[in-house]
Amino acid sequence: MVYLVGAGAGDVGLLTLRARELLQSADVVIYDRLADDAILNFCASAKKIYAGKAAGRHTLKQSEINQLLVDEARRNEVVVRLKGGDPFVFGRGGEEALYLHENNLPFEIVPGVTSAIAVPAYAGIPVTHRGIATSFAVVTGHEDPNKPESTINWSKLSTAVDTLIFLMGVANLPQIVAKLIEHGRPPETPAALIRWGTKPAQEVITTTLAEAPDVKIAPPAIFVVGEVVNLREKLKWFENRPLFGKRILVTRARVQASKLSRALHDLGAAVVECPTIRIAPPSDEFNLLDTAIKNLRGFDWTVFTSANGVEQFFKRLKLHGLDARALNRVAAIGSATAEKLSTCGIIADVVPKNFVAESLAASLKDFVGGKKILLARAEDARDTLPDTLKIFGADVTVAPAYRTLAEEPAQTDFDALDLITFTSSSTVKNFVAAYGVDPLKKIPSAAIGTITARTLEDFGISVAVVAKEFTISGLVDAVKNFFGGNSL
Repeated sequence: MVYLVGAGAGDVGLLTLRARELLQSADVVIYDRLADDAILNFCASAKKIYAGKAAGRHTLKQSEINQLLVDEARRNEVVVRLKGGDPFVFGRGGEEALYLHENNLPFEIVPGVTSAIAVPAYAGIPVTHRGIATSFAVVTGHEDPNKPESTINWSKLSTAVDTLIFLMGVANLPQIVAKLIEHGRPPETPAALIRWGTKPAQEVITTTLAEAPDVKIAPPAIFVVGEVVNLREKLKWFENRPLFGKRILVTRARVQASKLSRALHDLGAAVVECPTIRIAPPSDEFNLLDTAIKNLRGFDWTVFTSANGVEQFFKRLKLHGLDARALNRVAAIGSATAEKLSTCGIIADVVPKNFVAESLAASLKDFVGGKKILLARAEDARDTLPDTLKIFGADVTVAPAYRTLAEEPAQTDFDALDLITFTSSSTVKNFVAAYGVDPLKKIPSAAIGTITARTLEDFGISVAVVAKEFTISGLVDAVKNFFGGNSL
């Protein structure tokens, strides 16, 4: 089966549920030049083949792409042809589907959110609006150059509909404008050019039809003509988000980055993921943790210092045929850890106001004298908590639930960044090991809490942002405030 799938207008959030489902199950994904490469992250284990086209630069001819689809379909169960926008809106999806039909291969069309509607919407321009526009047309701005003459009926098109949307038309803008005016469209008609629509780099320039060719803008851009353009001043929303236009680096482990990345993205930031750590089993292969779990009922308290610790602990607990009923009293270092515990059916008995080891120890002081404490934590965590609990008279067993390892350095354009975020001391240490301190001297840093900030300071870095609440939400709020976006 071949699925001709629309990837949407650019923002990864506009991908349809059906498209994501198919990408996750595909054997092969043959993809175009996408506006958001993050879409490919949904491909679980598929072979990826690039078949993109840019002006004057075609990786493969259309006939070669057609044959590639046939060849891959005969070798694989699920082939996804991933196309920007919608497959049937200037995407040549019809040609590919016809070729599959000629070769007796089944196919399915999965529509995508076309840029013709999505991009103006992100610019605050509705393509229709009561009392202003009751019709719109989507027109290619890049006709086949081999045609002897244009097949666009300019005499009818120019005044037939209220709103005109030209896709891929920047290079031909003078000719488009000339044809529209020649055939009756008033030169003073409002117009807009929208570059990188739906992306954090979105750029919108409003003008008039006559003056549009003088606008300096590079492709890819969409050209909108009509009175609806005047609504933009009141309806623009995308660029008004507090982090719009900011490029922010996330150093969190890849499996954990999504929550922080999504929160920053939703506030308008262009998020660059550059993981510096990855989560791995402890070096003793869970021996200490498994031994503790087998004797879990003998511990008066189980203490967790991270959501990762919770996740790994409960995985091992399940392997031993146990569940939350095996625990006695439970403490969590902070709200994020407590929240993770709640998903496992546990309401933490103790959560300190300040989410650091010192505060957790102080919160437990009156409860742990003479008690047996199991501390499930990262292998390389600080010893402040167990040492302090021992001073308070506790019998502490430290059982590593995971360890953090350095990720391989990734190629990153640090000069284009506005901020680098750190969510733990290990992300700081591994970042410095991979890239040195020079980027941190040029680019402001944001730390999830005081311990992480102290690690940055140990490397001689002045920290620009420190979250007041030591959670992902607290870090996001601090970043927003740093850039002056106190309110949406």
